[in-house]
Amino acid sequence: MQTRRFLAFVSAVALAAMALVACGQAAPAAAPTSAPAAQPTSAPAASAQPDAVRLQLKWVAQAQFAGYYAALEQGYYAEEGLAVTIQPGGPDIVPEQVVASGQAEFGIDWLASLLATREQGAPLVNIAQVYTRAGMRQLSWKDSNLASPADLKGKKVAVWFGGNEYNLLATLSKYNLNKDSDLTLVQQPFDMNLLLNKEVDSAAAMTYNELYQVLSAGHTIEELNILDYNAEGTAMPEDGIFVSADWLNADAKNKEIAARFLRASFKGWAFCRDNVDACVEFVLKQDSGGVMTREAQAWQMQEVNKLIWGDPIDPNTKIGYLEPDLFKFAADTALQFGVITQPASQEAYTHEIWEMATK
Repeated sequence: MQTRRFLAFVSAVALAAMALVACGQAAPAAAPTSAPAAQPTSAPAASAQPDAVRLQLKWVAQAQFAGYYAALEQGYYAEEGLAVTIQPGGPDIVPEQVVASGQAEFGIDWLASLLATREQGAPLVNIAQVYTRAGMRQLSWKDSNLASPADLKGKKVAVWFGGNEYNLLATLSKYNLNKDSDLTLVQQPFDMNLLLNKEVDSAAAMTYNELYQVLSAGHTIEELNILDYNAEGTAMPEDGIFVSADWLNADAKNKEIAARFLRASFKGWAFCRDNVDACVEFVLKQDSGGVMTREAQAWQMQEVNKLIWGDPIDPNTKIGYLEPDLFKFAADTALQFGVITQPASQEAYTHEIWEMATK
């Protein structure tokens, strides 16, 4: 299966894409956030000027990315001799396109999207898998009796397109449901109104965002059927850090820069694991549109920590390490269910940068 968002790679990369990314709040007009001008205090290489790099987020600023903002605010990037600009995402921004076109050195997106993009010829490589558990779910009302994916036949099912539909498509394929004839797929907007108003039978939700939206609208978990892709065996890793292999191999220094970036980012995520309230404040500082609430970001921070560190939280988790078995599972699942048409190459990920960052 190939989506139109990736065909942009065939001709020059275009930032205006059909991506509809999963994180359901409207995008505020946020400017890129840059690292403070502090000189590095413990950079591995003596340098008068920090190395300037850009991180392209998958979506707008929120606790989904709190570890990177923490690394910025706590000075971890500056300590590594980096001047990092964090570029918010949005509905018209595809991180793979931004990185492949050289408009950012680092990007955040889901592994299935990276594999599909590589198949179109973009030389992207995962250097760290920060989320090792999938937060995406499919929600329906308990009284609709959609207790199994098989029950979606004949129903209206909302999902985000542009790379976030792969878990659903893999699950439909597992249950021998044709996405074009056995049900009606609906492009999901940035809120849960379609489900709340019962305009669709099922809708996508992230545990750290849209699920909270439904609960904060006055509903309870007991009112919902929740399809967990992890339990179905069709969940693929989310929110990994990737770069262009061309950039990574263009200069030996770039591998050192990437390792320093990972080291500082991991420290930022560890800080958010242990300091939820502080990281919520870091994120709220980015809210130029006034659309965030402290309560929603606190919920999100707690749920995101579970996707990184486990539930219950295990501080000994090897953050960022992409287990080979997890990659094989994701690649096999992507191939089996049509996300990609050829077996994924082992070159889609590397441990080299992670090992440099954690030695």
